[in-house]
Amino acid sequence: MGRKILLIVLCFFIFSNIQSQISWNATSNIAVSSFGNNHPRIVMDKLGNPLVVWNNSANVMFSRWLGSNFSTPVALNPGTITVAGSNWFGPDIASFGDTVYVVFKQTPESSSNSHIWCMNSFDGGITFSLPVQVENIGSNLSSFPTITTDDLGHPIIGFMKYNSSSGDAKWVVAKSIDYGSSYLPDTIASGWSSPTSEVCECCPGAITTSNNTVAMLYRDNDSNIRDSWAGISADNGITFTGGMNINQLNWLVTTCPSSGPDGFIMGDTLYSTFMSKASGMNSVYFNKSSISSLANSTGILMTGSISGLTQQNFPRIANSGSATAIVWKQIVGGLSELPILFTNDIKNGFPTLYNTVTSVNALNADVTLFNGTIFVVWQNNSSGTIQYRSGTYSITAIKEEISLHVIDIYPNPSSNNITINNAIEFDELKIIDISGKVIKSISSVNNSVDVSDLPNGIYLIKILGNKETLIQKFIKQ
Repeated sequence: MGRKILLIVLCFFIFSNIQSQISWNATSNIAVSSFGNNHPRIVMDKLGNPLVVWNNSANVMFSRWLGSNFSTPVALNPGTITVAGSNWFGPDIASFGDTVYVVFKQTPESSSNSHIWCMNSFDGGITFSLPVQVENIGSNLSSFPTITTDDLGHPIIGFMKYNSSSGDAKWVVAKSIDYGSSYLPDTIASGWSSPTSEVCECCPGAITTSNNTVAMLYRDNDSNIRDSWAGISADNGITFTGGMNINQLNWLVTTCPSSGPDGFIMGDTLYSTFMSKASGMNSVYFNKSSISSLANSTGILMTGSISGLTQQNFPRIANSGSATAIVWKQIVGGLSELPILFTNDIKNGFPTLYNTVTSVNALNADVTLFNGTIFVVWQNNSSGTIQYRSGTYSITAIKEEISLHVIDIYPNPSSNNITINNAIEFDELKIIDISGKVIKSISSVNNSVDVSDLPNGIYLIKILGNKETLIQKFIKQ
């Protein structure tokens, strides 16, 4: 039986500089407290449905949006592999259409036999593969995996690597070119502040990509100066040939702050956020830096003076086109709350006033946006649950036009022929293997394509039309 596939094309048109606010829905729990609540992370599938992972004791938990509620959480890791996590680090998730990757670190963390593992799903999180080992680092140790995908949907994973004595800490990146079935040897992404610097050994990092550019964001340790840096790759994560300091606040501290940066790439700009205590108080900053020139920039304080504010930490940033939001934890008047700053056009910066998502014992949070909808998830230590809140924003600065084209590709998987019941006119169809090589190029498509001569595996169908290019996976078996 064929599977109907919705392919989404986003087109962006700038026509206003007005910023919008968020119309919030009520706060809800993803699940009851018995499923745990450590360190949630959220992404969207191709239709804008949120997918969430978090840590519960020794398990990585996963839940997906079903239209009116989240699914009952499931533990993704097999019982033979226990998972590391706390309220400040844990599993990570990335998505590319209906492809979902979840990466996690095995316990005990101090053992060279405890690896970083990644699981993939090709059906939007309905089913997952068995874990695949990401790194092969001999007697070294690994920790803090973070994940993104390239423009073909292959996973790119950053993680910290250090020796058996927990010294010589560095951030490295391992890339897959076969949709997570295997990973290339890791390449070093850190070490740009000085020849003697190490990374801050207990601070998580974040990895992000756009086109062929990959940025590995991390906290550096150069003689106890703990600024945030980004290693930059121009070849899709194969090599990292430069890096830049994204805050330059020169925070001198001898103990690890257990908090790292986050960011995304748009055009030639890396937008990032991080926490620093250089001013004497844990404060959240925002930064934008030029990738091509590796221009050093100083962070901008996210908020001004707030009566009763004693601490800010754990910032996360997300975008949908130019619409951008930053969420973080702060303590005001003894209450642990989640502020959020939102703009419809990041090129115009953020407004001066923030919204408060919740003021009830919130700790670690995450945020994602898609086509006028925003989702925030967070760890609530009063209820012991992962909570979420969604809202909508009017698209005024950036108009995101969604073209839904229903394409029937069936059967999928296939062993002989696939039939494409296209709802659009297209000029050329290409079949691309997982390495990016064009296997077939067909200029005259009669709805049926012979794939019997292809080796078994995963391929991309790339349809080139007059106004758009559509990409979708199919499996030859």
